[in-house]
Amino acid sequence: MTDQAQTPEADGTVADAIPDNWVDRFAPRFTRPYLRLSRADRPIGTWLLYLPCLWGLSLAMLATSRGGTHDIWTLVGCGLGAFLMRGAGCTWNDISDRNIDGSVARTRSRPIPSGQVSVRNALIWMIVQSLLALVILISFYDTAILLGIIALLPVAIYPFAKRFTWWPQLFLGIAFNWGALLAWAAHTNQIGPTPIVLYMSGIAWTLFYDTIYAHQDTDDDALIGVKSTARLFGEDTRKWLRLFLTITVVLFGVAVVMASHERSILSLVLAIGGPWAMGWHMTWQLARFDPDNNDGLLRLFRSNRNAGMLPLPFFALALLV
Repeated sequence: MTDQAQTPEADGTVADAIPDNWVDRFAPRFTRPYLRLSRADRPIGTWLLYLPCLWGLSLAMLATSRGGTHDIWTLVGCGLGAFLMRGAGCTWNDISDRNIDGSVARTRSRPIPSGQVSVRNALIWMIVQSLLALVILISFYDTAILLGIIALLPVAIYPFAKRFTWWPQLFLGIAFNWGALLAWAAHTNQIGPTPIVLYMSGIAWTLFYDTIYAHQDTDDDALIGVKSTARLFGEDTRKWLRLFLTITVVLFGVAVVMASHERSILSLVLAIGGPWAMGWHMTWQLARFDPDNNDGLLRLFRSNRNAGMLPLPFFALALLV
């Protein structure tokens, strides 16, 4: 699956990719445009999709006080699924935004606007990734399979949200945190109030980190008429970020209590430490937020992998007591 490259920028690398990433260094040359299309050279998105899965599975195990070999597969399957569906979603996003990305400094080097991949081949690549993800999905319980199919709706809508609402980050949150519901269902074969509260916490977290991210493009977005919470909030962004931080931690804490209420006091206290630690990391980000420093904004955005991982050791300890 190769294209006649028109005039890709420089050597085909993408502007906001991690320098010397594994795709640019080790992947076969003919695969690089497709891996870049899937954002494999920028793994933070896969982490942000995967972490709610880990939260959902952890809280489901706390709530049921059990675990098994199928949870190991859920852990692995959700990781592979996050990589594949993030890739398929990003491919769909770039197909939808192909007439916009060329006008934005940060995105004009992406494979489609730079001419490395045709729209036709991008569609084929998206379908391949989606079918591979489907193979993983059908290995889960029926409820999780149904949730995985429903998840396609927000994924399909998200690329167009910035054209009709100032809150595209909300649509991203709806899509990116679906794994909290799916992983819970993969363990329990049902859904309930606890994963829904956790899901809402994840949406608030996405509003936090993606508003930070969107501040990199406010000038270009204003010129081409693309909407975002960064443009909507403007000078009030810091206040909104504080609100999203608070909602994230409070709802996450409520979900932990709901999942752990039948466990020992020590287990509950340890589990509550998860959202507490994550909240402090988000507070650290807020203290360093500078809307005029694009490099700093990207670093803060990427640091949310660490923020989202902080609850996991607390949940692991809580499961042991």
